[in-house]
Amino acid sequence: MASPSVLGPVGERVPDVERIAVLRANALGDFIFILPALAALRATYPGAEIVLLGAPWHAVLWRDRPGPVDRVLVVPPAPGIRAAGPGEPPAELADFLAAARAERFDLALQLHGGGANSNPLVAGLGARVTAGLRAEDAPPLDRWIRYVYYQHEVIRYLEAVALVGAAATTIIPALAVTGTDRAEAREVLGEPTRPRVALHPGATDTRRRWPPERFGEVARALVGDGYEVLVTGTPAERETVDAVVAAAGVPLRPQVGTLSLGGLAACYADCALVVSNDTGPLHLAGAVGTPTVGVYWIGNLINGATPLRARHRPIAAWTTHCPVCGVDCTPGIYPHRPGDGDCPHRDSFVADVPVIEVVEAARELLGG
Repeated sequence: MASPSVLGPVGERVPDVERIAVLRANALGDFIFILPALAALRATYPGAEIVLLGAPWHAVLWRDRPGPVDRVLVVPPAPGIRAAGPGEPPAELADFLAAARAERFDLALQLHGGGANSNPLVAGLGARVTAGLRAEDAPPLDRWIRYVYYQHEVIRYLEAVALVGAAATTIIPALAVTGTDRAEAREVLGEPTRPRVALHPGATDTRRRWPPERFGEVARALVGDGYEVLVTGTPAERETVDAVVAAAGVPLRPQVGTLSLGGLAACYADCALVVSNDTGPLHLAGAVGTPTVGVYWIGNLINGATPLRARHRPIAAWTTHCPVCGVDCTPGIYPHRPGDGDCPHRDSFVADVPVIEVVEAARELLGG
């Protein structure tokens, strides 16, 4: 190891680096967490091309967007890497690896999890040096750090890129909003006539969803305070958005699938506040500089909530037992503790967060 940094030891820089591959092919929130690690790589290797090995949506997001990603190579669907999107044509991982080896990467970084599936992919790129995370069941890379489940995601990936000499320059994820993004948002939403707040009541994992009627109560309070309230969601979340609008009983502006990801970023950037479950749009809002109130299960708060409080209020639900069967869902990663740590139910683990806590946090941030 070479010199220390604010986050601990930093490894030796790799000489003569012209091209860096970074594997991170999962969802929006997961990607937002690696932005500080990408910024560290850019600062350490300013002349190198940084190529993200990602999903199709990454290629769309990074088209003509300033930032630390120069280019995206779409990784084909593969177990433990990513699932196929709707209508996505089949592709062979072996063909992808053959084409990727022709890129002659100098560095290949695994920022995709524990590495059981992703470390063999990164090793197969043929880079001069591989580095990243390694769980107990994963093969090693040239330089690796142990994957430990409970660690803040931003710090996890900053420690991983430090293995190749990339010291942290920030712990705050930041994503640029382009003129194209802003034009789309204006076309869809129009110019605001009063300050806007956005609510995002969906989440892929239903255990992370605060009940729609609670979001409806928050919306009603904020409309009463004089705000225009948007309710954002994907097409799969339409039912949830409709439930929030019905529960609010006041005029809201549902936005279900009306904006691209870039347009959503611009929408949030122009909002005074975003209130959301712990899901990708919450982290997107923070990355474009918007204050947030986030509803988190306590385990996810440890791994994903921003440590900053001047502009953000993560609110924790302390439920650890399944609300249906009562199984303690924490021992799954603690083999020496009693209980199996899992159950088949997917009822909300955050329903015990009271509305008043969210409303008070929102009003404090809006007033501040």
